Amino acid sequence: MATIKPFAALRPPASRVALVAAPPYDVINAREARALAGDNRDSYLYVSRPEIALDPSVDEHDDKVYAQGRVALEDFVARGVLVRDAEPELYVYAQKMGSHRQVGLVACASVAEYDDATIKRHENTRADKEDDRTRHIDELSAHDEPVFLTYRADALIDATIAKVERTQPVYDFATADGVEHTLWIAPRDERAALVRAFAERIPVMYIADGHHRSAAASRVHKLRKERGETQGEHDVYLAVLFPHDQMQILPYNRLVKSLGEERSAEATLAALRAVMDVVETDAPAPSEPKSVGLYVGGRWYRGSFRPGSWNASDPVASLDCSIVQAQILAPLFSVTDPRKDKHVDFVGGIRGARELEKRCAEERWALAIHMYPTRIEELLAVSDAGLLMPPKSTWFEPKLRSGLFVHAF
Repeated sequence: MATIKPFAALRPPASRVALVAAPPYDVINAREARALAGDNRDSYLYVSRPEIALDPSVDEHDDKVYAQGRVALEDFVARGVLVRDAEPELYVYAQKMGSHRQVGLVACASVAEYDDATIKRHENTRADKEDDRTRHIDELSAHDEPVFLTYRADALIDATIAKVERTQPVYDFATADGVEHTLWIAPRDERAALVRAFAERIPVMYIADGHHRSAAASRVHKLRKERGETQGEHDVYLAVLFPHDQMQILPYNRLVKSLGEERSAEATLAALRAVMDVVETDAPAPSEPKSVGLYVGGRWYRGSFRPGSWNASDPVASLDCSIVQAQILAPLFSVTDPRKDKHVDFVGGIRGARELEKRCAEERWALAIHMYPTRIEELLAVSDAGLLMPPKSTWFEPKLRSGLFVHAF
């Protein structure tokens, strides 16, 4: 059964939270982080992307960058930008983006349960990114950004969280992207009830986003034990847990270009029609699974995969992104390793169809593929089978905001 642990968060006073809150470290690059932080010295980007305080010539994986992260975190604490709560708490975090609202529980999850797959994963990690997060967390002695976990929705947990939502929030603000953020501290009775409910009712949890942070937390725990550091809460790590029925997954779209001689739009369409049914359309986004939007030669088409052309009993092979790889990217464009191949690129669905059109026009991509989003039930099925999803299968929105709570150990 799943373990959740209250913790005493380092978090900003309500009067400064809007200044501190920042996008996750991995959705922006260093240049964008510098521009977003600007002259706001309270921006959490100084902790999560510490290279922005250094000369741009310094490599973001230089020893100086990791040391600067520690300096920045200590500075935030010294200046009262982050203040530690007096006792371990559980926090309820709601996000509203347009008509979509999701409410999660902020807690510490168990490293041991990540290691034994009580917390299930669905993708591989890259060694370089795992190394980076391990070094960052170890230097900070803190899990500075939460992992995004999900669990199968439970009525009792929903009702208990709803009770917390009826109390006075400690934060209630909107960020520049229009997302509304609200945070509550669970009263003592509800805190105990939630810990008990997860221990008794939730057999497993799933990583939605944050595989590298999870792997890094496990590695830091092992490193600390090897050093003989038995004190400190490095056996747990920071997470926000959402019920599966509140997840919003947007499509992770594809751009692809021919290998070698450029193919005409007519030839591209002919190749696509050989493997799927294609009709012209005014609607870029597909309305059902096993179909895609295809942008070729300045026009949108609807492509539908033919029944029986995929293995419906295989939870990975039956994913739309797997079918696109097997029937379009590999045979028509020779993309055999989408993680490394420069003839394919990926565009998060939050950017919309206009971004696909723009990039095709400006960068001469031969084809844009507007995906139907992966469903959360598909992610759970893959994880339960102990399998891995293809790269760039999911794009969760809204993203968790960084800087609202930090787990220092």
